[in-house]
Amino acid sequence: MAVGEHQRAAIEGILNTEIVNISSLHGGMIGDVYHIKLANQSTVVAKVAADSTQNLETEAYMLRYLAEHTALPVPEVLHSDAQMLLMTHLSGNSHFSPAAQRHAAELLAALHDISASAFGMERDTIIATLAQPNPWTSSWIDFFREQRLLHLGRHAVRIQHMPASLLRRLEKLAAALERWLEEPEQPSLIHGDIWATNVLATESQVTGFLDPAIYYGHAEVELAYITLFNTFSQPFFERYHELRPISPGFFEVRRDLYNLYPLLVHVCEFGGGYVNSVESILNRYGF
Repeated sequence: MAVGEHQRAAIEGILNTEIVNISSLHGGMIGDVYHIKLANQSTVVAKVAADSTQNLETEAYMLRYLAEHTALPVPEVLHSDAQMLLMTHLSGNSHFSPAAQRHAAELLAALHDISASAFGMERDTIIATLAQPNPWTSSWIDFFREQRLLHLGRHAVRIQHMPASLLRRLEKLAAALERWLEEPEQPSLIHGDIWATNVLATESQVTGFLDPAIYYGHAEVELAYITLFNTFSQPFFERYHELRPISPGFFEVRRDLYNLYPLLVHVCEFGGGYVNSVESILNRYGF
């Protein structure tokens, strides 16, 4: 969906300056993203909802929450409504030097130190185009079972991206999570969607985190996701472990269980080979 004349006029009115140039950017899944150069020499990023079923207010809420409660570098929200989100432009790329990875570890370790009285969030959020329910829950394992694995597993079957037989196997594994998972000492605020295109960096440091999917959960979920798509490597994990020691068994046992959630996100969005990835993990744990 291109920026139409009505939207162009609206942006100029909100920012009180003329638009000089608009170019497309690689963006998230809930809107088309544009780099906008303004007559006052500044630049902004506009995200425009692809259709009327999408609502950008939730993304704006998550960015504002991170800006108000954390030191994580995120775009400043300049304007938001259901169909359009205007943000400051952050420079950087998605190539992460060892120094940038260590900086990312420091930022995320500090983020994970921010806690709440329970697991969940004050409101539901989103990941990709999918609803992410966040009812406050006292048990992490219960929350992960019901609001993450089973919520998405059932949705995948409803939209016919996953067979019901695989859901039954997922339900059996979910009922047995206590065999492998641990309750953390406290909930941690997590970004929720750390993969390469959602992080910007220079040669020496991270300059921005984009497209969050926030809630209070177990920090290991974030670490597992980082390994799933190889966002960061050894320099990140070494520095993170110095700041927040990673409990034994994470890489060997718990990581794959936690990665069922982002894999189910991809099943719901894309289907295909991601179903095989879910099945492979179920096979590994005997289900």
